[in-house]
Amino acid sequence: MKIDITNIATIVMDIKNHAKNNAVSIAIAENTAIEINDLILALNKANITFMGAVFPKVVHNNTILEKGIVLNTLNNLENLFLIENISKKNHKIPPVVFNESENYSLITYVDGLTANISHYLEKLYENYGMKTNYFGGGAGSLTLQQKPCVFNKDGFFEDAAVLSISKVTSRIGVKHGWKKVDGPFIITKSEGNIIQEINWETPFEIYKNVVEKHAKKQFTDHNFFDLAKGYPFGILKDDAECIVRDPIAVNDNGELVCVGEIEENSLVDILNGNTKTLIDAAKNAALESIKQAVNPNKAILIDCISRVLFLEEEFETELKEITKTLKNAYPNIHISGALTLGEISSYGEGFLELYNKTTVVSLFES
Repeated sequence: MKIDITNIATIVMDIKNHAKNNAVSIAIAENTAIEINDLILALNKANITFMGAVFPKVVHNNTILEKGIVLNTLNNLENLFLIENISKKNHKIPPVVFNESENYSLITYVDGLTANISHYLEKLYENYGMKTNYFGGGAGSLTLQQKPCVFNKDGFFEDAAVLSISKVTSRIGVKHGWKKVDGPFIITKSEGNIIQEINWETPFEIYKNVVEKHAKKQFTDHNFFDLAKGYPFGILKDDAECIVRDPIAVNDNGELVCVGEIEENSLVDILNGNTKTLIDAAKNAALESIKQAVNPNKAILIDCISRVLFLEEEFETELKEITKTLKNAYPNIHISGALTLGEISSYGEGFLELYNKTTVVSLFES
């Protein structure tokens, strides 16, 4: 469901009418002119169970919304948690009892600009393992300034995550479409989401040489992100598509700041893509979820905001290819989603990963 009004009382009424007795997941585009704390108070007063996040943009069907709210009911909700202090690694994952004969789906929204997101996901997997599918994304602002971005009944938080566990079946497709330019390189020193050395050298110097040669453009004091958005790192994985990491800044020491951690001793390639490879990959993510599904009634799309920045006007083509593919298979399916700062999914053998510059399509059967 899409909401494009800003009156809190009317929003809450619409949510209550849509969710009925179910919990609800709320995705809000960052330019929406509402006070999140006021919305939280009103939702609590109306006895609505909810979790939510603010994203750079949200998606409804094949439309990108810079302002507005999209809703998804959390049918058969079992648990809803807030996890604080993600960056400090001192959080605890609440215990959950799973029925071995049931299928579960976990949705999590995490502050996409905090540190140690991969550690948070590792802790989730350590506690819940393959007893549930995992799906979600990084919340936050396109300004890349960290501030409160996830919420539940307890308030509006940064450096935190919200998560729900529901007794529903989900089928997930994950693809990115980025291809190797050069590598592999070894990450010889890193701390969290900061690459401090590549091949025992200053990382920006190595990255700069590869990118400038391939792009035939030069880095300046002001264009790092504009050029780097087309050249992510790919963490090499055995028998699987590489995991993309998005460099978003270079610091005064020539270190590269990424969305998501890169562990020391990881092997990485420097990647590049084009309109065709990215759009084809997004379509294939939708096809992968369709191949696994039986009778889904809704699709949630998590797509990286940096794909929008890279594809520019052609991102509308990517979104239309995804929605057309889903609608061809399931004409009545409801489609919504968010453009995120990092994408979260279990995939293949169930391993949980944080992705960048990647399309994740999940079909829910409930």
